[in-house]
Amino acid sequence: MLPISLLVWIVLELTIYLALGRLLVGADWPAAITGAIVTLLIVRANLNAFTWIFAAFHSSPVQRPNKPLGMWRKLMIIIGEYFAYLLTFVLVIPFERLWMPADRLREERRVILLVHGYGCSRGVWWLLRRRLEAAGCTVASISLAPPFISMGKMVPQLRERIDAVCAATGARKLTLVGHSMGGLICRSYLARHGNDKVAALITLATPHAGSELVRFGIGQNAREMEPGSLWLRDMAAESPAIPTIAFRNACDNYVMPQDNQKLPGAYNVDLPPIGHIAMLYDRRVANLVVDACSDQGFH
Repeated sequence: MLPISLLVWIVLELTIYLALGRLLVGADWPAAITGAIVTLLIVRANLNAFTWIFAAFHSSPVQRPNKPLGMWRKLMIIIGEYFAYLLTFVLVIPFERLWMPADRLREERRVILLVHGYGCSRGVWWLLRRRLEAAGCTVASISLAPPFISMGKMVPQLRERIDAVCAATGARKLTLVGHSMGGLICRSYLARHGNDKVAALITLATPHAGSELVRFGIGQNAREMEPGSLWLRDMAAESPAIPTIAFRNACDNYVMPQDNQKLPGAYNVDLPPIGHIAMLYDRRVANLVVDACSDQGFH
């Protein structure tokens, strides 16, 4: 499973940094431990910085009359995304069981199924799930595994989860919410199996027309999300047959050009300025999702 794999990777990485500090630098144990942690944070900072630098060269043109962001606000968005990246891949996913207990499936009027994005797991929804439940929703989630297979091979997992959630809650239909790649898998499910059990679809920063950054990604699903891929061309022929909201993040540092997040035939809405991962923890985004999950959200 991804949480265990990430935890093992972090332990291995820290062990290597610790060994380098002890053997090559001759640092004592406290200094070596501190150096290993600092090195891990620096490596993560560089990875995060790369996404922003790459995005600067592949961003969609600024749409007027949108007000340009000042340098200070841009810096705050970048810093917030860095901490969200650390939180997600160092604490949330590796220790998922502490953050994300089993779904509480009750009979409610509005049932939501959350579908995570590339390289993630259901753990990323821990905060948004709480906010949706506080709004009176029954919230289910899914971890798609293994993480780097074809998106088409993830669709049967989603179908099985939809069937199970509908059976457990007594709901005839539910609402799908997909972040990033998760939105594509939801669309693929609808193309294959129809909307008999899905009332509406909400996508968050989903690369409906692909993302330039995934050219650096690993796995078949990354290849399928490259702009112009056969997979995306096939999906482009599938217009939404149910009420659909596609949230676009104009400041996105993973899905760019950002206009690739727009979906023809859907109700396209701009998100507040936020990083791609940080949006999962942002209250403004959560409020938009809560509103969208209500009946009036699609009017």
